[in-house]
Amino acid sequence: MLKCFAPLRVLALVAGLVPLPAFADMPLTYVSDGKALFHLSAPDFWQVRSGGLRALTPPGSEEARLINRVIGFEPEAEPGVWVGFMSPNGVSTFAQAEDYLRNIGKSVVSDPELREQSRIRVDGLPAARYAGTGRRNGRAVEFTAVLVDLPGKRVAISLAVVEAGARPELVEDINAIYASFRAAN
Repeated sequence: MLKCFAPLRVLALVAGLVPLPAFADMPLTYVSDGKALFHLSAPDFWQVRSGGLRALTPPGSEEARLINRVIGFEPEAEPGVWVGFMSPNGVSTFAQAEDYLRNIGKSVVSDPELREQSRIRVDGLPAARYAGTGRRNGRAVEFTAVLVDLPGKRVAISLAVVEAGARPELVEDINAIYASFRAAN
């Protein structure tokens, strides 16, 4: 089992590594340029929002960065937990995905400190996992980023952020989201 959030001690956070019961009940499909890239399911009592193309300026920078569609998940009753997925156009390798994550990550987590990184598999596909700590909105957080090498020269990028003190039961929901990840054919 992968350990991603130290205070919570157990978070598999990767489909295909640990069999998990199916908690996620609302199916979603990430579509780019009219083509389905991957499928996920959202747990009950979680809000799902999607955003289209937009430009964000990271803190301490004057350079805006183009952000592709993001599917974001948040539990209805706990605002300190967020999980997001995207697949940026033009990002087709892990190196490009790492650069993209490094750039957009500043808009999600400030003062990030990487604690763990590993090569894994998600839905049988090559993937990479990065876990660490940082701050979001002035509060201490733990984060896990996952990059999945999708078929067709695309990479799925995910980021999960959990504030210190979040209910441990939410980790099961986050695991269910990751366990539901399936590449589209």
